[in-house]
Amino acid sequence: MYCIKCGVGLEATEKKCPLCNTEVCHPDFMQPSAEPLYPSGRLPKSGSGKMAFNGAVIILFFIPLLICFFADISISGRLEWFGYVAGALAVAYVSFALPLWFKNPNPVIFVPCSFASAALYLMYINLATQGDWFLSFALPVTAVICLITSTVVTLLHYLRRGRLYILGGAFMALGTAMLLIEFLIGLTFKIGFIGWSVYPLVVLALFGGLLIFLALNPTAREILERKLFF
Repeated sequence: MYCIKCGVGLEATEKKCPLCNTEVCHPDFMQPSAEPLYPSGRLPKSGSGKMAFNGAVIILFFIPLLICFFADISISGRLEWFGYVAGALAVAYVSFALPLWFKNPNPVIFVPCSFASAALYLMYINLATQGDWFLSFALPVTAVICLITSTVVTLLHYLRRGRLYILGGAFMALGTAMLLIEFLIGLTFKIGFIGWSVYPLVVLALFGGLLIFLALNPTAREILERKLFF
């Protein structure tokens, strides 16, 4: 038997180390049980403070809301631009603060909810400004980006492999969506085809192709990892 602190050899009968005076802890000896800190059945409940944190987040959202409300009333005499602020704060709350109320928020559910709140906000802006661009431009663009993002998030959340394939396909799909966005801009706002969407299409397609190539070629992926991270 040896001392756990200085390593000196000890006799089996010794209770303290003669060199460093450390108490001997022998695994064959019965160790005395310590007194419980709390009575049986009356253990303190551990609180994570999550409810308090979420309450503080709500207050942080209400402060600019109230300030903008009274500022709009005092400056304009009526509500003119307050709705835009309230809508933007609502979208931010749904996207970033609402998932905090759940123990394990599922991004597959909350990502579409965030895009839905953004679409409603854009519809409000369209109605408030008496525009006619929501159905022909804002709604389809939001729906396409929501579809791409939700698909990527779902695949990454449930699949354990193939992340490079998923991300590569996502970049290619996003590049193709640029063509759709330019087409909808021309259709809605009566602007001729300029061709600016070709540039992000080429860049995103090349980057997505690179990711797929790395997924297919482990040797190239290993070389790139060494170059970037080692």
